[in-house]
Formats: sequence, C-alpha cells, structure tokens
Amino acid sequence: MKATKDKILVRNGEGENYNYSQDHCFIKLSSHHTSGELSFVEDTLKPGFYLARHHHKIMTEIFYILEGEVELIFDDETIVCKAGDTLTVPPKVWHAAKCEKGGKMLSIFSGRGRFDVYLEKLSKMTDEDFANADLMKQLSEDFDIYER
Repeated sequence: MKATKDKILVRNGEGENYNYSQDHCFIKLSSHHTSGELSFVEDTLKPGFYLARHHHKIMTEIFYILEGEVELIFDDETIVCKAGDTLTVPPKVWHAAKCEKGGKMLSIFSGRGRFDVYLEKLSKMTDEDFANADLMKQLSEDFDIYER
C-alpha cells in the first residue's frame, strides 16, 4: 500500500493479508482511512466455502463476483451470482453464503464498515478463543454481525 495525503494505492496482490481455512482476504481499503464508514475486501473463496446465516443492523454489504459462482441464501430465496454480477444486501436481511468450487469476489462494507478490523481481530485469536461461544458472540456483535 502506498499512501499520500489524499490518495491510497494498493497494488495487485497487496493489502493487509488474512489467509483463513475457507478464504483468503486482501484488504484493499481499510476503514481506518474512511473514518470507519467503509471497507473494501478482495476475497478468494476456497472450495467448500460457507458463511453461516447472519444479518447486520447497520452495515450494507455489496458483493461483486470476479470468478466462480457464489450462492447467497436468503430466507425467501437463493441467488446464484456469477462473474460480473453485483448483489447488494441491505441491513436487517438475514443471509448466508456458499461457494462449492471456489471463487473470487470483491466485497464492500458500508455504514459501520469496519469489517477489516473484525478480520484483523480474528487473525490474532487462538483456537481456545474460537471455542469460546460468549467471546465469539460479543466480538461479532461489536462489528455488527448477528447470528441466530
């Protein structure tokens, strides 16, 4: 990342880098540079990717599919998104996501778009932390992610 007073350049293959078991994320725009209002993530989904059902009270998510097929599962329908498709999920809409064969997408998180900080915190957690249901619930809610 190259930052000047009023510009930020993040080259291909650059950005804060989080490689999880189901996906590999590059932060292309941190919420630190947008007063917490927006973050932008390049996400390579590994085969078998699944994100459990959840919703946000404040945050809007925008998904732009670059490669593969990503299923967004809502209470009333499932939408299969392919390369070139954009799907916007407003606050208070329950959704899950899966990608059977792997894919790549860009995600924009707006509103309270500090999703990049959430990913950073997850990257520093231990297996014991992940096993602590109360800790995980509180962390998720701190970043406007609500399950069940």
